[in-house]
Amino acid sequence: MLRLKKLVKTYKTGDQALKAVDLEIPQGQVLALIGPSGAGKSTLIRCINRLVEPSSGEVWLEDTELTSLSSGGLRRKRREMGMIFQEYALVERLTVMENVLSGRLGYVGFWRSFTRRYPQESVDEAFRLLDRVGLLAMADKRADELSGGQRQRVGICRALIQNPKLLLVDEPTASLDPKTSRQIMRLICELCEERGLAAIINIHDVALAKMFVQRVVGLRFGAIEFDGRPEELTPDVLTAIYGEEDWEATIEKVEDEDEVDHPHGGFDEKAGVSAL
Repeated sequence: MLRLKKLVKTYKTGDQALKAVDLEIPQGQVLALIGPSGAGKSTLIRCINRLVEPSSGEVWLEDTELTSLSSGGLRRKRREMGMIFQEYALVERLTVMENVLSGRLGYVGFWRSFTRRYPQESVDEAFRLLDRVGLLAMADKRADELSGGQRQRVGICRALIQNPKLLLVDEPTASLDPKTSRQIMRLICELCEERGLAAIINIHDVALAKMFVQRVVGLRFGAIEFDGRPEELTPDVLTAIYGEEDWEATIEKVEDEDEVDHPHGGFDEKAGVSAL
């Protein structure tokens, strides 16, 4: 579904952010990308949709090689890659509904996008998505009236209304409290499962990665240090990625907190809405 072949990014300073990264992600798989600051996680995500231009290597989305596309071809292919940002990237003065519908800009003509007159089917889909994430009642609220968790849910809806094949998620929980972070991660993974979406989630929180995703890739100095199942992230592996830390105590603490929040497992939609 997504294939990276010998992907390299070297900046003008000579710093090499990515070192010949090879990676394959099948349809429907949710992958967490972990590693210390400066390991190349955000660069890798941005090289996939060419927000950052790779220095060399190939990025394949299904049968299309993205790094060779013209600007017009890239715009069309970006429709298939939904992006969820750390800082939400919402337009503060617009309503929740308008922010969600902005995800359809790649599909409507210039004048429709300029006047924000979207087809009825797009409006209907926006309502369905907002209902799914528990924000239907806030459709007409301005984005600057929302909490951090609510803003991230709007960002999720904006990405999904593109009807993407791949989600690129950059630090979705960095600005959120621990409980809200777990709710957002749970929601992203549930939505990917419901829609058969592949996803790459760049995340600092190792415990969250272990709780929710199917596969973890650890980067260190721009190269893949680990690629495997969450249960294979032993303290020794985490030390190889990050350095020395009391990993057992850290992970056990967060898992205990999650069990208190959701003793029977699953996403408590009503609790999630009230908390966010």
